[in-house]
Amino acid sequence: MQIEIICTGDEVLTGKIVNSNFSYISTKLEDAGLTVRWGTTVGDDRDSLLAAFKQAGERADAVIVNGGLGPTVDDLSQEIAARAAGVELTLHETWLKRMEEFFQRRSRIMPPNNRKQAMLPSTAEMLDNPIGTACGFALDIGKARFFFTPGVPRELHRMLAEQIIPRLLARTGAATAIHLKRFHSYGLGESHVDSLLEGVEALVPDGSVKLGFRAHYPQLETKLTVRGADMDDVRVKLAPVQQEVRKRLGNFIMAEDDQTLEGVILAALTERAGTLALIETFTSGMIASRLAHWPGAEKIFVRGAVARSRPQVWASAGIAGTPPEGELTPEMAGTVAAAARRQSGTTHGLAVLIAVDQGADRIDLGGSINIGIATATEVVTRRARIVGGRDWVRLGAVELGLDCLRRYLLGLPVSERIDFEKV
Repeated sequence: MQIEIICTGDEVLTGKIVNSNFSYISTKLEDAGLTVRWGTTVGDDRDSLLAAFKQAGERADAVIVNGGLGPTVDDLSQEIAARAAGVELTLHETWLKRMEEFFQRRSRIMPPNNRKQAMLPSTAEMLDNPIGTACGFALDIGKARFFFTPGVPRELHRMLAEQIIPRLLARTGAATAIHLKRFHSYGLGESHVDSLLEGVEALVPDGSVKLGFRAHYPQLETKLTVRGADMDDVRVKLAPVQQEVRKRLGNFIMAEDDQTLEGVILAALTERAGTLALIETFTSGMIASRLAHWPGAEKIFVRGAVARSRPQVWASAGIAGTPPEGELTPEMAGTVAAAARRQSGTTHGLAVLIAVDQGADRIDLGGSINIGIATATEVVTRRARIVGGRDWVRLGAVELGLDCLRRYLLGLPVSERIDFEKV
């Protein structure tokens, strides 16, 4: 199936807003085993929209149009869709009633211009939008089936999942069951993982398993899209492939599917009735923010401190005396983690300390990430050197610190070398 995505709006075309809806639609289609062949961005201009719709209707089998379903004069999707299909706009009474009820539930009077959102091409199939006033719809233009969606992200997400992807899958006539298996890793680059997983697709000879990647530093998502006659068939096909992925990526897999690194850490601490104290430098509290908002984290994440200078670090951990001078070391991070644990009365302490030259745009070999993890019986340390811009190193340090804690809690080696590390 040849699929095209058309995103509308002057604000999208001119770059005033980032077109995150396109990437979301494309990613979700790929996850369902559907490939996007073209992507088009069009401003709020009638002639340009009409040309884009007609061109897409000639070359694609299915087209998803995003935006232009609002109540204002620059929302043109319904009007131009009707022109491109050669039909009239008609009032959709059912949707008009739904909109009126939508406003009544919120004790508001529906503005007259919202009535425009119930004007649909006469041949259109309504696509439900249970959380907004923008009525989605589908109709044929040329040889393609068009699906019109709202620009509000949460409305788009729901309509795509509930209304559009099921219809697209039904049109393909392909396997009726599709499952996406995801592995989240840190420490291995995309090309490295690609080489490590060479040949895993061939474990299912009929070609119904597709391997893919989504790199979003510092993490890498490895995806297995599996097609089958039903979910039992999918599970049979997936089993040997996911087993091989786990074997080849090993300790670098931090989480799977909807799990997250921080969720895995909090679950491991919960299982052992553990608690955590944290001290971080340069990471601007990003490690604490990854943990603190989770439900139940208030019982586990007892204390987090952000310090900039070495004296501030020592004071935050409750260490008496003047901190040693010279190069920051992993042993110092271990000392800080142990002191923070004692001071807070927690079972575990984590310190992520980074040496940074004041005002430096880049962090070279002089900037090292020093990690300490402490319990009542032992202290484990780790040192890494990541070269790059400040944001690159900051993100890497956050992920490395959390991943080292995950590894420690799960009994895995903390000092396993990562691809982003410089010897």
